[in-house]
Amino acid sequence: MSTSESPRYVRLRVDVVLEIDGPEALAEAAEARIDADEFMPEEERVPARAAAREDSAEALAYLVEPFDLIRDVPGIEMVQASWSSEEIEYDPDALEWDIDGEDGVDEDDDRS
Repeated sequence: MSTSESPRYVRLRVDVVLEIDGPEALAEAAEARIDADEFMPEEERVPARAAAREDSAEALAYLVEPFDLIRDVPGIEMVQASWSSEEIEYDPDALEWDIDGEDGVDEDDDRS
């Protein structure tokens, strides 16, 4: 097998910040997903529903499916996926949230 034909693995990282403006609707959607999950054991459904009702980040984690991001991308096969969701403090003006230098400062500008 030549180098160009050998498997190559790529890690795709995606950060998304979401504003939850309908926590009740989000919890209801998560509970519906939990109820429809044919692989979830019945004894796990009650605590899963409670977690989704109490924590929007937990509810979101039940609704996000990484496979949906790459489902129609040709030439790839997902070999592993993990994801998490957590509530955060968000300040859109803070430098830590500046994605790719979108703060209006040119990265090539070295003037002091």
